[in-house]
Amino acid sequence: MKLSEAKAVVTGGASGLGFASAQRVNDEGGQVVLLDINDELGAESVAKLGDRASYVSTDVSNEESVKAAMKQAAETMGGITLAINCAGVADAGRALGREGPWPAAKFNRVIQINLIGTFNVTKEAAAVMNANEPTDDGERGVIISTASIAAFEGQIGQAAYSASKGGVHAMMLPLAREFAQFGIRVNTIAPGIMLTPMMAGMPEEVQDSLAAQVPFPKRLGKPEEYANTVAYIYETTYVNSETVRCDGAIRMQPK
Repeated sequence: MKLSEAKAVVTGGASGLGFASAQRVNDEGGQVVLLDINDELGAESVAKLGDRASYVSTDVSNEESVKAAMKQAAETMGGITLAINCAGVADAGRALGREGPWPAAKFNRVIQINLIGTFNVTKEAAAVMNANEPTDDGERGVIISTASIAAFEGQIGQAAYSASKGGVHAMMLPLAREFAQFGIRVNTIAPGIMLTPMMAGMPEEVQDSLAAQVPFPKRLGKPEEYANTVAYIYETTYVNSETVRCDGAIRMQPK
């Protein structure tokens, strides 16, 4: 599979890791459809990418919204060969905080968007990919989801986020095994502390403190480094059912 020929859908594609991935596909000559709930930012991002990019308003936590988005994306590009799951939220809260137990509704929201949203996109993208003509290796498509180092070293207050990202990592293997018969690979990237727009909005001293915790290189990760990992996975057919950490060797402490 070559990025220059990719027909990609990217959730959370209007900004951050999603936009960096979409830009990489676009720069290589592929087509991309951004799926996001921020319509204004989505329009701005498509304008930056140009004619081979388009936007579809999509709520990944809503199954019908995802189905409609995949149908529209497939019609626009003439199919889908790559699905990148970057949509997510990072709501945090102690299970037993100063104001009492954390509301289950907040926990459920994180799971619904991060985990179930990833599953919704994965299954619907796979259904479209299954109609593709296989390559010489029998390959029809690639699905790349975003976990997090919090899936392995969740910090205090990250119970919901860690559970959601741990689920993304855990469901990868059974999905890869199931989709093998269709020639569809399933992989996951677990980014560390990345310089996303949310992180960029934090005070400089906070960013410096976080960067100092990274063994090497001692800085925050760049979105384009995530996108480079996407490119490696997509173009390396033998990489299947793998979670690739992109984190500068950091291992998070309890808090």
